Amino acid sequence: MVLCTVLLFSGCASLNKTQKGGAVGTVAGGAMGAIIGKVSGNTGLGAIIGAAVGGATGAVIGNKMDKQAKEIEKTVPDAKVERVGEGIVVEFSSNVLFGFDSSNLSADAKTNLDKLVIILNSYPDTDIEIQGHTDNKGSESYNQNLSQSRAGAVSGYLYNKGIANSRIRTKGFGKNVPKYDNNTDDGRSQNRRVEFLITANAKMKAEAEKEAGK
Repeated sequence: MVLCTVLLFSGCASLNKTQKGGAVGTVAGGAMGAIIGKVSGNTGLGAIIGAAVGGATGAVIGNKMDKQAKEIEKTVPDAKVERVGEGIVVEFSSNVLFGFDSSNLSADAKTNLDKLVIILNSYPDTDIEIQGHTDNKGSESYNQNLSQSRAGAVSGYLYNKGIANSRIRTKGFGKNVPKYDNNTDDGRSQNRRVEFLITANAKMKAEAEKEAGK
């Protein structure tokens, strides 16, 4: 299954991300997404591929996500924004959001999240999964609790700013899914992160299906 996906991505190298949104979803389901996320160390990639619809409907969703991603990049310069298939991964370093070993949002964090909330409220037909991650320093249990607390703090802030609770899910991964090199200070710093996975909800998928059928 992983080999098939590698071939898919290599074969689609010349496509834009909207087209890839349609292609990826055609072959990938939840099980595939979970495997890819585990192998690649990118839980955002796995979760988004797992939620993909594919085909012409996926291409319509991809086009909507292209627009949203560009708005986030423009509005929230402190975030890393990546378009993946039919979704978006928005990554914040924990240094942007929290103090050292803390799950209390800083003033700068609230400023950045307020900017992101504007865009999220402009696209109400999306779901948001908030993932907390840490580096490999410290015990398993400590890092797991810290990652969950940080994801929960961000989730609570979004809810208080008007994002519907039904749109939000939270997960803490502790130190178990590093995206960067934990053997360097810079890599560990980048692994201390919070990621937002933005995907289409049922309403957007239904509307995209109708649009694709025209």
